[in-house]
Amino acid sequence: MPTTVFDQFTRRTADVTAQLAILGIPLTAPAPPPADPTPADPWASSYAASVDRSSLAWCTAVTMLADHHHTSIDRQVLAADALLRELGVRGLATLHSDLHNGAPIDYRFTRCPYCSGIGEDPTQPTCEEVGCASWLELAGHDHLCPLCHGDDYQPQWFAEEQMTELEELLADAIEEREERVLLRYRIRALLYRRTVRS
Repeated sequence: MPTTVFDQFTRRTADVTAQLAILGIPLTAPAPPPADPTPADPWASSYAASVDRSSLAWCTAVTMLADHHHTSIDRQVLAADALLRELGVRGLATLHSDLHNGAPIDYRFTRCPYCSGIGEDPTQPTCEEVGCASWLELAGHDHLCPLCHGDDYQPQWFAEEQMTELEELLADAIEEREERVLLRYRIRALLYRRTVRS
C-alpha cells in the first residue's frame, strides 16, 4: 500500500508515543512549579505550560535529539520538554540550526525536520481540505510550516539554478578583473611616458 508524506507524521508520533508507553513515561509533561521570583535568580523560568508529548513537534524534537546524540528517546525527554516549553514549535528551527553547528539552515537544500519538505504545517488541514483560494498563496498564507516557512525543498533544481547564478557571477568577476588589468596597463603606460619625457 503506497504511503503519503502525511502518513509519516502519524507514524512518527505513533512510534514515539509507543516507546514512551513501554518506558512508562507519561504523554503529558506537567508544568514546572512556579519559580521563586527572587532577584537573586535571573535565570529562573517563568513558563508554566505543560507539554504534550504526543504532539508532532515534541516527537520531532525528541527524535532529532536522540538521533544526534545516538541515545535512546528516554534520555532526551527532558531536553525536548524544555525546548518546547521555552520556545514552542519555532524552537525546532533553533535546534536544527544548533545541531548543524549553528549554521543557518537553507530549507531549499535541507529537508525540514518538521514538515519533511512539504512546506505546510502538518498539524493543520491542507489548503485543499479547507478550500483556500489560490491567490492566498501569494499573501502570507496561514498554512505555512513554522520552521521552513514554505521554502520549496528541491535541491536538484535549486542547485542547478545556483550553479548558473554562480557561473554568471564568476564570468562577471573575470570580465571586471580583465578590465582592471587593462586599466592598470594604460595607467602604467601613461606614467612611463610622462617619466621618460621629463
